[in-house]
Amino acid sequence: MALIYPIGGGKGGVGKSFVTANLGVLLANQGYSVAIVDLDLGGSNLHTFFGLNKSKNGINRFLNQDCKTLEETAEPTAVNNLFIINSFNSQLGISNLFSAQKLKIINAIQKLPFDFVLLDLGAGTNYNTIDFFLSSDKGMFVCIPEPTSIENTFRFINAVYLRKLQHLLKQRAFNAIVLELSNGSKNAVIKAYDIVHSVIRENPQKGEKLKSQLDKLEFKFVINQFRKSVDKTIGFKIEKTCNRHFYSRFQFLGNISYDERVHNSVVARTVYMEKYAYTLTAIDLLNIAKKLTGVEQSTVRVTEDCYETV
Repeated sequence: MALIYPIGGGKGGVGKSFVTANLGVLLANQGYSVAIVDLDLGGSNLHTFFGLNKSKNGINRFLNQDCKTLEETAEPTAVNNLFIINSFNSQLGISNLFSAQKLKIINAIQKLPFDFVLLDLGAGTNYNTIDFFLSSDKGMFVCIPEPTSIENTFRFINAVYLRKLQHLLKQRAFNAIVLELSNGSKNAVIKAYDIVHSVIRENPQKGEKLKSQLDKLEFKFVINQFRKSVDKTIGFKIEKTCNRHFYSRFQFLGNISYDERVHNSVVARTVYMEKYAYTLTAIDLLNIAKKLTGVEQSTVRVTEDCYETV
C-alpha cells in the first residue's frame, strides 16, 4: 500500500509545489516508485517544474471516464521511478468539484500502486482542499518563517481538525456542539480542541474514542525559505505547540534554506534538485526525504563544493 502524503499549508506562495516536486525526485532517486499528483485544481503548476506543457493526459480524462483508473493518467518524467498526474488541462470549473467527483478522486488515489504518493494541494481551506488532505492519515504542512504564514498554517490545521471532527461526530452532533460553543454567533471562531473538550465533558467514554481516532493522524511539517536571520528553533517551537494543543502527532522535519536559484530553476522549467544538487537547500531537502523514509541514522551536510554523510 502506498504511503500517501498530502502537502498543504493554507497560504499560497510558500513553496508547496517546489517541495512536492523535489521530494518526489529524491524519493525516486532512492529507488522508490513515486507518483506526484497536482491537486491544486484550477491553479496547477506542478508540471512546470518538469518542463511539461503538451500532455493531454491527466485527472480530467479520469473524471471524464476516458481512463478507467487514475493510474492510467500517470505520466513518466525524466526521472526514473517518478510519475506525475497533472490537472493543468482540466476543464474550466474543475476547482468546484461535485462531492461525487471528489470522492472518486480520493478513492482512486488510495488505490495507486506506488511506494509514495505526494499530493500537491492548493491554497486555502475550502472543503475540497481539506478533504484531499484528509485522504490519508498522514500529511505534511509547508510554511515560511513569517507571522502571516505561520498563522495561516495554524488556521489550516484547525480547519483540518474541524473537518475530521465533523466526519467523526456526524453532522447533527457536530453542529449542535458548534452552536453551543458559539452561543449562536455566526462570527465565532471555534477551536477544534474546544469541541473535543466539550465531548469529553458530556460523555467521557465517547470523548476517549474520539481522541483515539485523532491519535491515528500523523502530521509533519517543514519551514521553507529559511534565512540565517531567523530563529533556528522556530520549527521545534511550532512542533511543541501543536503537540500540546492537538490530539495527533506532529513532527518537524527541518528547515529548507532560502536560495535565489530556486527562482532560476523554475524559470528554466527544471527541477531544482536536478540543477543544483550540491547546495545547502538541496541537502536540506535530502535530509527531509530521508526522514520520510525512516532513514535517520545519518545526516548529510555541505562541505565546500560537495556533500558528505556524517
